Order: sequence, then C-alpha cells, then structure tokens
Amino acid sequence: MAKFNLSTLVKRPAGVTAEGAPGFAREPRLELFLLAVSNMVGEQTFYERADDRDDRFRGLVAKVAVADPEWFARFVPWLRLGANLRSASVVAALEGAKAQVGAGIPGSRAVVDAALQRADEPGEALAYWLSLHGRALPKPVKRGIADAAVRLYHERSLLKYDSDGRALRFADVLELTHPSPRDAAQGALFQHALDRRHQRGNPIPEALPVLRAREELMALPVEQRAAVLDPRTLAAAGMTWEALAGWRQGLLDAAAWSAMIPSMGYLALLRNLRNFDQAGVSDEVAAVVAAKLSDPDEVDRSRVLPMRFLSAYNAAPSLRWAYPLEKALQFALGNVPRLDGRTLILIDTSGSMNSAFSRDGSLRCWDAATMFGLAVAARAADATVVSFSNDTKLFDLRPGESVLKAVQRFKDGGWFFGGGTSTEHAVRKHYAGHDRVLILTDEQAHWHGSADVAAAVPAKVPVYTWNLAGYRLGHTPSVAKRHTFGGLTDAAFSMIGLIESGESATWPF
Repeated sequence: MAKFNLSTLVKRPAGVTAEGAPGFAREPRLELFLLAVSNMVGEQTFYERADDRDDRFRGLVAKVAVADPEWFARFVPWLRLGANLRSASVVAALEGAKAQVGAGIPGSRAVVDAALQRADEPGEALAYWLSLHGRALPKPVKRGIADAAVRLYHERSLLKYDSDGRALRFADVLELTHPSPRDAAQGALFQHALDRRHQRGNPIPEALPVLRAREELMALPVEQRAAVLDPRTLAAAGMTWEALAGWRQGLLDAAAWSAMIPSMGYLALLRNLRNFDQAGVSDEVAAVVAAKLSDPDEVDRSRVLPMRFLSAYNAAPSLRWAYPLEKALQFALGNVPRLDGRTLILIDTSGSMNSAFSRDGSLRCWDAATMFGLAVAARAADATVVSFSNDTKLFDLRPGESVLKAVQRFKDGGWFFGGGTSTEHAVRKHYAGHDRVLILTDEQAHWHGSADVAAAVPAKVPVYTWNLAGYRLGHTPSVAKRHTFGGLTDAAFSMIGLIESGESATWPF
C-alpha cells in the first residue's frame, strides 16, 4: 500500500453535481482511479455519455502517466490483476504508453505487457490501437504486446480464442509484433497459427498434442459424438463447454455436463449453475461443483469479483447452490474489515443508481452498493444500515443472516426507492454519534444548502465514500477524515483498517 497526500486536493467546490449540489474536484490520480475502477469502456452511465466518459478517461491517463510514471506503472497492473478490470486496464496501458512515448518517458513496455492477462487481449489491444491511432506502433507498445503473446499463447488458448469472429487473430498479432517463441513447441504453435490463418492446410505438428487430439474429435461423424463422454478424452483435446456444445450440435444434457465439469474452470462453473439445474445434473455431481466453489484456495486463485457470486445466486434456481455461494462470497470478502464501535452505512437507492454495474446489465449499481453495505454491516460490531433517496428507510439487520439472503430481503422488501439523491438529508437524519460513516453512492447529490453532504458529521469522525460511477465531481471535499474510494473489491475495503490504524490514506497497490 502506498500513501498519497490529501492536502493537495481541492477543498472548495469546483462546480455542481449533475443534480445541483456543490461538487468538489479531485486530484488527477484520484479522479483517474475512481473513473477506472467504475468505467466500462464504451458504456453509457446515467449522467455521462459513453464517448464523453471515455474521452475523460483517456485524457486523465495521458496526464497522470506523464506526471507520475512510477504511480502509473503500479496502477495499471493492479487495475488488471487486483481490480480484475479488463477493458479499462488495456485502454489505460495503451493510452499511457502513447503519452509516455511522446514525452520521452521509458517503461511503458512492461505496463502494456502487465495489462494483458488473457490470450485474446493482445489482439484486442492491437485492434484498439489500430482503430484509434493507425498502423504506426511505437516500440514499447509493439514489444509489450509481443511479450504478452509469448506468455499467453499456447495450444489451449489458441483453441479457445483464435476464431474467425475475432477482429485480430493470433496470426495477425504475430505478424504485426514479431514475438520470439520461448521454445520449439511454441515455435510450432506460432507457425500453425499462421498456417491456419492463411488456410495453408499444413498438417498439425506432433509437437502440438492437444491440437492433434482436437482434430481427431472433429473428424468423428456428428452422430457418434454424443457417445464421447470420457472426461479425460475431452480434457486432452482442450474441450471447453462452449466448444462441446458446438461440437455435439445441440444443448448439453446431464451426461455431457457431468463429463465436462471435472475440467471446467472456476468462473465457468459459476456461470453455468442454472444450466446444470436445467439439464438435471445429479446431486452427486453438484456436490463436486459445490466443493470447488466453496474452496478458499479456488476462490483466491480465480480472482472472481465478489459481485459475481451475487449474479450466480440470482441466476441459479436451485437452493443447493446457496450455501456454497455464501461461503465463497465470505472468502472473497476476506478483507472487509471487522469494525468496532458504531458504524452508519448509507446505501444510495436513487434512480441514477439503476445504472449498469456489470457489462451484461444483470447487476445494477444499487446491487453492488447493497451487497457491500450489508457485508460491512455483517462484520461490524454495531451497524446502522439506511437506504436513502428522496427519503430514508432503516434496514433491520438480523443476527447470523447470510449476506446473500440479506441482499435478497433488501431487494424484495421495498428498500429501493428511485427518485433523487438526498445524501445530506440522510446523513443529517441518521448520524447519531457513530464512530464512522460509510456512503455507497454515485455522489450525484441533490442541492441541499449545506457546505457538503457530510457537514453534520464532526470533523474528527471519518466519512468513507465508495463511488460506484466515477463521475468527475465528488459530493464532499477530500480532506482529513473524508475519504473517497472506488472499486468494490476486498482490497478496497481493507483500506478502512489501514486508515484507522494510522495511515493518512492509501492506494490499494
């Protein structure tokens, strides 16, 4: 964790929020951080058009990458690996590299490499660059993408990600960046990727056993494929559940899922709980899935964001998944602090919080705010939870209730209001000598006639705001005891403990 000095941040209103309250400007690194952890590139938000938002993001990246390259070199890898945000980290790395090359600042090759962590991302990065900046690739960009290709390209990743539907295929990346293979087997893979891209029809080399095994499966007549249910055979051919459905040319039944499950990754299992139920997978097979989902080491390795467990819980019809998902969520929230004293938690349920939080739209900002607010409450010695919009409503906490169950009760029990964002009113009405205040919001407070939304809280009491949308102006000045964060991850929540144990403020990297 690294310190940053909040005394340099603007303390006077720099404008107004989208709803007319005083809005406070942020220091560029903090503004970039909040925007990055909440930004789905190319997506609209309630108050900001997608192109305006993306332009602001690119401008902030260019400014910060040049002004503080050491901070930027730590920020981008954390954004990809700590916050697990793909598009934002790729765009940040490329736009930062462009700005640093223009300013003569070295080091962007490693940043570009670090931002690319999945085998389709070198192609996505190149496609982004070519569409915005043309075919002239600066050396750090070219070499960073080439480094990532060497690290990420192998037989299974080629089978999964190198398809005709991709804007740029593996061969295109190889021809544009010229990576040197790490060994003879990868050299054979690179040559095969080029051969198949250009339809040369050359046989698959013996050095590529997974590709050869897949070729044998593809040669089987369609009518014989449904009988291939040996998990080892499917795994040896690098078969994914998506590929298996296409290969069988039909929906996967219980037998097919049962054969596929042993080789499926953590996220694939999490995404398919509904499909397992609909296919009628047995309780014995479901127990294997449940054991993997609730294994703390698997949760840690998966780097799945906690919100994924809420998505899976909402989607899965069977109650047999509820307890494993709750256990997995508790492991994923391991850094949510245990808070002594009294904690006031304010959850913004105004209309603007109905903006999309997940790219597929299945989760809204208020889903995220509710889950994390109730997770903090579950680990607090004495918590007061309030839903607020134009008005407020206390949520009755129940000892021992699971977080997922509490979230469902919150959603079903009329605690979502819509309407405006009367944050100052909620703070003033419910603050009653609490030891800290947490506000989960998009910060677009309505006009309230006060210095800032937290004016009713004594200066010695910390107020923590989690911003879920990344808009430019905040609802309170960032000064001592007033902290604004973004990124609803366990790493972000660990900062409460760090601050209260004596740090002035920290970045989570």
